[in-house]
Amino acid sequence: MTSRFRGNGPRSSDSKAPTQGAQRPPARAYQPIVTWREAEWQAAVSPVEQALGLSLSPAQQDLLARYMVMLHHWNSTYNLTAVRDAPDMLSHHLADCLAVLAPLGRHLADAQAQAGAATGAPAGQGGFRLLDVGSGGGLPGVVLAICRPEVQVTCVDTVGKKAAFIRQVAAELRLPNLRAEHARVETLKTAFNLITSRAFASLPDFVGLTRSLLAPGAVWMAMKGKLPEDEQAALPADVEVFHVEQLQVPQLDAERCLIWMRPCAAA
Repeated sequence: MTSRFRGNGPRSSDSKAPTQGAQRPPARAYQPIVTWREAEWQAAVSPVEQALGLSLSPAQQDLLARYMVMLHHWNSTYNLTAVRDAPDMLSHHLADCLAVLAPLGRHLADAQAQAGAATGAPAGQGGFRLLDVGSGGGLPGVVLAICRPEVQVTCVDTVGKKAAFIRQVAAELRLPNLRAEHARVETLKTAFNLITSRAFASLPDFVGLTRSLLAPGAVWMAMKGKLPEDEQAALPADVEVFHVEQLQVPQLDAERCLIWMRPCAAA
């Protein structure tokens, strides 16, 4: 494990003796920023995967490790996330995103089965399009693209350097199902089967900005901490919360939930 130091130590020009009667403030201890190499990230992913009951391939584990190394490296220059220590990035970012895979998988299976029943095509055919709004450094969009390669994932963010990072991830990790848009979400034209966000906006703002992007039968999947009952109560009358799912995120002592929403069926 390697580390670099954060915090500003005294410069050589600041090392003058204190004036008479002045008290020198106590020295600030250096706090190392913990960084992990790719092998260390690979080792850290396995316990999280087991705790969540996932079955990731070795190739997917490798891609997740490489992505987290890239996120940490680019973060030092582009400030993609305020979380900088590798163990915290594991729990607050990677594990948090991996925790939605099982619920997402159940939804995909239901959606594919319904599409097959409606069209007569085998379940699983056709491109399922997922939009990650305010994706930042690609959380959860990049993680979902790695773990669900059959899903076409678009990450949208108004900050150009964040969209550029996601494009670099897609190119370097060879993820043909991942793309990034540098745009305001309300300017997009593509319709999506599922729209998700993680700490992007309030529920009313989230659905208001993205409603025009819902394909027929599409839903919203909002990643939240503690259930925001006030936001839920402020949703438009024609939007229903049809499921709230509590999540247990390994190594994270904090509340997490998924809020599933959809437009109400026409009367």
